[in-house]
Amino acid sequence: MESWSFLDTVESNFRPLVVIELAKGTKEETIKWFTERIVDKKANGGAQLLVKPLVTENGVENIYLVGASHLRLLLGAETVGLVKECSDNSMRAFTYSSRKTFKHFADDNHNFLTMAECQYIIKHELENLRAKNENMIPGYPQAKLYPGKSIVRRLLTSGILVQIFPLHDREELKKLSHSWYGRVKVGYQPLDDIRCYFGETIALYFGFLEYFTFALIPMAVIGIPYYMFAWEDYDKYVMFATFNLLWSTVILEVWKRICAILTYRWGTLLMKRQFEEPRPGFHGVLGINPVTGREEPVYSSIKRQLRIYLVSLPFVCLCLYFSLYVMMIYFDLEQWALDYHKENESNFSSLMLYVPSIIYAVVIEIMNRIYRYAAEFLTSWENHRLESSYQNHLILKVLVFNFLNCFSSLFYIAFVLFDMKLLRQSLATLLITSQILNQFAESLLPYWLQKRYNRKMKKGMCSKKSDMDLSLAEQVNMEKEMGTYLGTFDDYLELFLQFGYVSLFSCVYPLAAVFAVLNNITEIYSDALKMCRVYKRPFAEPTANIGVWQLAFETMSVISVVTNCILIGMSPEVDALFPDSKMDLVLTVALVEHLLLAIKFIMAFVIPDKPRDIQTKLAKLEFESLEALKQQQMKLAAESLKE
Repeated sequence: MESWSFLDTVESNFRPLVVIELAKGTKEETIKWFTERIVDKKANGGAQLLVKPLVTENGVENIYLVGASHLRLLLGAETVGLVKECSDNSMRAFTYSSRKTFKHFADDNHNFLTMAECQYIIKHELENLRAKNENMIPGYPQAKLYPGKSIVRRLLTSGILVQIFPLHDREELKKLSHSWYGRVKVGYQPLDDIRCYFGETIALYFGFLEYFTFALIPMAVIGIPYYMFAWEDYDKYVMFATFNLLWSTVILEVWKRICAILTYRWGTLLMKRQFEEPRPGFHGVLGINPVTGREEPVYSSIKRQLRIYLVSLPFVCLCLYFSLYVMMIYFDLEQWALDYHKENESNFSSLMLYVPSIIYAVVIEIMNRIYRYAAEFLTSWENHRLESSYQNHLILKVLVFNFLNCFSSLFYIAFVLFDMKLLRQSLATLLITSQILNQFAESLLPYWLQKRYNRKMKKGMCSKKSDMDLSLAEQVNMEKEMGTYLGTFDDYLELFLQFGYVSLFSCVYPLAAVFAVLNNITEIYSDALKMCRVYKRPFAEPTANIGVWQLAFETMSVISVVTNCILIGMSPEVDALFPDSKMDLVLTVALVEHLLLAIKFIMAFVIPDKPRDIQTKLAKLEFESLEALKQQQMKLAAESLKE
């Protein structure tokens, strides 16, 4: 790697990329120490970035703009392992020494790295600012430090640092908004532009949302005529359920291939996984990490396991029991509505039949959101060392509760009450109500609140400027008050539950796919709107796939095989085929279910996760890396022989 020593910390064309907001009343010595550490040379433990205070009409506020010289960003790109396209169209990890071999590189081309990549590099460098000999943050004796501790994380947990966020590029955002959601059109989303502006994680979510919507269309097309005929037709049950099972397997396997194509093109498929640092909220007694040899907090895994199994697990079980209790109240309401309809037989009483399901759908959404906060608190209290471990435990807690909370009533109706008419009604009501509530809570309400706040801000500025005409200070002050995008967790969870509604009981309510397609089309536009207009710009996060959500969707598709086979086995037509022995019926359904699962797993094995051309390119890169390593070892051996 090129030496850092020659880098200058002063650049005439300062381009603000990241905003740091400190708490009001932060002590001067703290600000001086922190900004000096940011601009100090790498050799001295600094980040070697550029910092300027934000000057407003009221003077200097506790807001600082961070940027970096072009050279500093290029060296940072090598540090974080960014992968870029070479002149020979291959994808390779960027190195400053071989910069001339990369496509579109020129010393005066400051657009070689996207703005999102530049902001990611700055975030990486700020997070890797570590204490040297300091045992506390200057001015705050209670905010303890130790060698190797992340300074930014300590400032955040101490409340000295309010937030760090990347700035929007108003001109680029306007172009992206126009091509993305500015006009209603039938076509693909500009995924490459989304990736350049927001990073790979968000682009991959929108890619999956778009793909999933297109994948639902065959189910919707088949479902419409199927819905218009008699429900009790056994042949249609079998055909539709079998198609659904094959469909759910194929779409998930094909998505892996599409995901590989996208992430190879974006370079993240080749990015090496970096050593994971302890998460910000992790705490413990100071000790030595046996892997890195650095001093850092150490927490007993036995204590963590005790917290998980003696507190978290019983709490989750209690929540699941409460969810089932609420479900039984819902069935009492259903019975009351049915009795009321039998007594009155009016249009009003017919409408009342849907009221319990609507109320229950609203209660489910409220319970899901309350439980989410409780799950986050518990998972944080468990004190996981790594962010990946924290996320896995949180996702497991949330998925288990959401699955039971959303689908337990449907399983109860199908396999205990054996009421297919009520199952169709409940499924339709739960699906449509949850979609409406999610659209309102996730997009429309935040957008309305943000628009209202923006109007107030512009009145305070005594001007009617457009977003393009705002000064830098006005832009920063407006963006710092915007909501923070908390990641793609809730978005994937919504799609996961929708996939459950469509696949678990598809043969009972084939219109589920139709409503899912309509919802997802509006979801693409509303999610795009909230990313561009409602939330602060999130930092780009490189990723090679959709992570644990792929496994979650695959698990749901396996469960759907079982539920659909049992539903078909319960149909009167199938039951009539086994008049003498119910055991034969059970064994036949189990055999069919095992055969379908076998076909499913064979298909998953046969369809490669990566297209052949990408497999070849990856193998070629691995071969070249091994050859380069061999040459280097031979060179070292030759030099040692000379000595």
